[in-house]
Amino acid sequence: MIPGPKNLITDIAGLRVGNAQDNILKSGTTVLTSEAPFTASVQVMGGAPGSRETDLLAPDKSVAKVDALVLSGGSAYGLDACSGVVDGLRADNRGFRVGPALIPLVPGAILFDLINGGEKDWGENPYHALGRAAYNAADTTFDLGTAGAGTGALSAMFKGGLGSASIVLDGGVTVAALVAANPVGAVTTPSDHHFWAAPYEIDSEFGGLGPDPASGLGRKFDSRKIRAMGVQTIERANTTIAIVATDADLSKAQCQRMATAAHDGIGRATVPAHTPTDGDLVFALSTNDKPLTHAEKDLGEIGHAAALCLSRAIARAIYLATPAKGDLLPCWSDRV
Repeated sequence: MIPGPKNLITDIAGLRVGNAQDNILKSGTTVLTSEAPFTASVQVMGGAPGSRETDLLAPDKSVAKVDALVLSGGSAYGLDACSGVVDGLRADNRGFRVGPALIPLVPGAILFDLINGGEKDWGENPYHALGRAAYNAADTTFDLGTAGAGTGALSAMFKGGLGSASIVLDGGVTVAALVAANPVGAVTTPSDHHFWAAPYEIDSEFGGLGPDPASGLGRKFDSRKIRAMGVQTIERANTTIAIVATDADLSKAQCQRMATAAHDGIGRATVPAHTPTDGDLVFALSTNDKPLTHAEKDLGEIGHAAALCLSRAIARAIYLATPAKGDLLPCWSDRV
């Protein structure tokens, strides 16, 4: 297993990602789309999710494929980014046809970044425009760190961000992840020096410092985020929202199994994870390009690879975050 040439989710042929953000707002949107509709499903394991059109991704629902997936800041307001993407797809004559009607299918998920030091006194919801701008910007290369849906993200101890990582299996199948990391938990160990995801790092992609040599970790929880927000708790104010993808030919049910396995990647990279106050959600998609040789064995390997990619992507999101005026938390690169 080695990373793809870009170490991005767009190492999977046909996928494109676009970001749009407002640095004064300290928020933004990320859109994943492709040259053609793709098979997708979802698994939610956090206690406080926010999403749009995820029911249609259940294996027993009639929708076979969708046109785009959206990750956005803005909490409930951010769901309007999906409408901007719908408008962009319609303008490009993309969508599901029912007689003369054209209906782009765009599930999405949001994270909470409404108390992060940005100006939120808008007169008109900005996320529709951000969604359209992100869709229009979609390409095979895109920024990580303080970009798109990760612009205003915060982990427990450091500024959060947008991350991505890929891996090519020995048989030639590519698996990858895209994540906006805004968890209640910490992405680094209590030393602030090592990432929980360090055992899964490849080629020093987030600093190459290795695992924390200390033992007995995880028994205490500290949060600069709670202190910076000036609240006692941050209920429904956190989440890790992600997309994992492969070019292997998977059904909706198999995509859902891939999404379930990928959640292990959140648990390995964030402590704690899947809490009642996180909205942890993972979309999984297949471009259906490469047939499986041994379905159960191949699917198990793909799910494992998705978890590895998601752990690495979460660490990269925090590692690549950059400072900005008015930030509540330091970046990992600012640590002493």
